[in-house]
Amino acid sequence: MNVEITPLPGIGTRQDFMIRAGRRVGVITYRDGRFELIVSKANDPDSCSASIPLSPEEANTLAGLLGAPQLVAHLREEHRDITGITTRQLPVTAFANHTLGETALRTRTGASIVAVVRSGNAHPSPGPDFIFENGDLAVVVGTAAGLDAAAEILHGG
Repeated sequence: MNVEITPLPGIGTRQDFMIRAGRRVGVITYRDGRFELIVSKANDPDSCSASIPLSPEEANTLAGLLGAPQLVAHLREEHRDITGITTRQLPVTAFANHTLGETALRTRTGASIVAVVRSGNAHPSPGPDFIFENGDLAVVVGTAAGLDAAAEILHGG
C-alpha cells in the first residue's frame, strides 16, 4: 500500500491511502496529540465524507484492533504445518509497568512471547527487560495448554 503523508502546517500531518473501493482512508495527527479518522467521499477522494475525532487512548485501541489480528494471522500461517503449536493474542493486564522477565512466562508455561503490540505497533522479540504498559497485547506462541496458562498469568498475575 502506498501511504501518502501530507504535512499540515500549524496543524499536524495527514496520512492516508486509497482502498479498493476508490476511497481514501486515513488519520490526521494533530500537534496537540489528538487524532482524527477520515474517509473520503466515494466519488471524490479529495472530499471528506466522514471525520471521527479520537482521543489518544481511542486511537491506541483502534490501532490494536487493526494491527494485532494481522500479526497473529501471519504467525498462525507460519506455524500452520507445525503440529501442536499455535499463536494467540493475549491482553497484558496484570503486568503493566513490569518487565517481561518478571512474568517468568516461558519458565512457568513453556509458551513464549514473540511480540508485543502497543498502539498498533509491533515490538518483535521483546527481551526480559521489556516493560509492559496498559493496553499491551502479547503475541504468544506455544501449546494450547501453555497458551491457556499464559493467559491466566498475564491476566491475573
